Amino acid sequence: MQKKFQVLFALLLAFSLILSACGAPAVATEAPVVAPPAEAPAAEVPPAPATLDLPTLLEAFWATVPPEKAFGSISVAKLNEQLVEKPAFLVDVREPAELEASGYIAGAINLPVRGILQNLDKLPGLDEPMVIYCASGHRGGIAMMALRMLGYTNVINLNGGTNAWGKAGLPLEKGGLPAEAASISAPIIADKILFETLNDFISNLPADKGFYTVKADKATEFIIEKAPFIVDVRAQADWDKDGYIEGATLIPFPEFLKNLDKLPADKNASILIYCASGHRGGMALMALRMLGYADVINLNGGLNAWKAAKLPVVGWVDWPVTYAEFLTNLPADQGFYSVKADKLNEMLADKPPFIVDVREPGEIETNGYITGSINLPIRTLLQNLDKLPAQDQKIVITCASGHRGSLGMVALRLLGYTDVVNLNGGINAWKKAEFALETGAPAAPAAGTAPQVDAVRLAYLDAYLSGLPEGFGAVKAPDFNTELAGGATVFLLDVRTQAEWDADGHIEGSVLVPVTELPANLDKLPADKAAPLVVLCKSGHRGGMAQMYLQSLGYTNIRNLNGGLGAWIAAELPVAK
Repeated sequence: MQKKFQVLFALLLAFSLILSACGAPAVATEAPVVAPPAEAPAAEVPPAPATLDLPTLLEAFWATVPPEKAFGSISVAKLNEQLVEKPAFLVDVREPAELEASGYIAGAINLPVRGILQNLDKLPGLDEPMVIYCASGHRGGIAMMALRMLGYTNVINLNGGTNAWGKAGLPLEKGGLPAEAASISAPIIADKILFETLNDFISNLPADKGFYTVKADKATEFIIEKAPFIVDVRAQADWDKDGYIEGATLIPFPEFLKNLDKLPADKNASILIYCASGHRGGMALMALRMLGYADVINLNGGLNAWKAAKLPVVGWVDWPVTYAEFLTNLPADQGFYSVKADKLNEMLADKPPFIVDVREPGEIETNGYITGSINLPIRTLLQNLDKLPAQDQKIVITCASGHRGSLGMVALRLLGYTDVVNLNGGINAWKKAEFALETGAPAAPAAGTAPQVDAVRLAYLDAYLSGLPEGFGAVKAPDFNTELAGGATVFLLDVRTQAEWDADGHIEGSVLVPVTELPANLDKLPADKAAPLVVLCKSGHRGGMAQMYLQSLGYTNIRNLNGGLGAWIAAELPVAK
């Protein structure tokens, strides 16, 4: 059966093949739908490398260091107070050799500036208080700026660094290095590109180039060699009050980034930046170098260091030095630029000098005046230079006791008047000698042409004289004696000569420092410049000069004994010998 089936199947297959070969029409069928070839997958394009909007980032940082927050700095006095009350985390960013040589502030850790961003684990949290310091403020400002840009919100820089700390007489740990800093936190780096950019800048600060600074003693040589564009980033008020380096352009720090068009268009041009101490200058330098300015240098220590090096400053007078030179060179043989009553009386008969009475009009009407005088009250003296004779003419200043006359004489001499003297003992001494006085008021002085004088000196001296307080900064002998009897503690400075001290005695408890030797013996005075101090001489003349000098040094509570030891003796008050 199976064999028959196989034969039948073979016959059918053969028959179908014969039909096909004989041209039987093919059965129509639909063409198969062929799917189009799939699109080739797009090649993967790598994302564009991340970039930093540095101008925006820098502007954001600038907003965190406004003037009212001391530009992100702290003074040595304030830090010293804080260390007692609530110590901050201190980071010394100097090189280890610097710490070994000059010491460090107690409690500080040492992370040299070039490695600070590689050691963020050694720093506290982002919002914890932290104080950075270096030698002058430059590196500290740079480190503070970098940390703030990375999100550290409570970090500040010590203004003036350890130089200012030591100058203030504050202690430094010496004899080694602080303990090695420990890892205390897990750093949070929100922007890796920013971190890498900042770290690249800081880690490559060149130590052999002062970390992009020039010291004041090398600055003039640098300026001559490089002819840099000089930028002052202090405030206008600082520029006006403290002067500036010749040729500088003022771009105050708060507006610095908005005024880059004032800088050379060529970013390869040499630029020298300075501020007061180096803090603001360091931040401005960092900003410019990050923005592509290739040759920017900061003046190490700022204008303060420039002045300390005794380099020229436009629009500023070093008054402590100026007064010191004046006092040191006072001629004893010329009465320290004073004239006694009998000598002036002789001059009136021979060749009368030009006499300027600097008392108030009411005093003149009550007590009279010397014939030929004009009246220019001391507070207005320098506002009336057109009423005075030529600068080489003889001028005698008179007041009541010699105190105000001394101040006026010094002011005029420092303005270039070469032959000005003060009436020793004033009108009181004139009256005591029974010389004649006119009654009423003198004739109004005639106006002429004011001489050309140094405008900066004139402004300072006029501000001093016009701002004299009630009593003109003097104290009368009876009043001072009452103070002492009441238990007042006052440092009493006697500026007479040793011979006068020996011959005439002295007030008990006073300290002798002759006026010409005063600048060299400031260590004999109280360290606290706010401590009460009374200066005295024989008549008030030298005392007034010493008072002006000490006030320029910052002594704020100083008076001159009106009439000097002569008035003390005339009041029959005790004298020790």
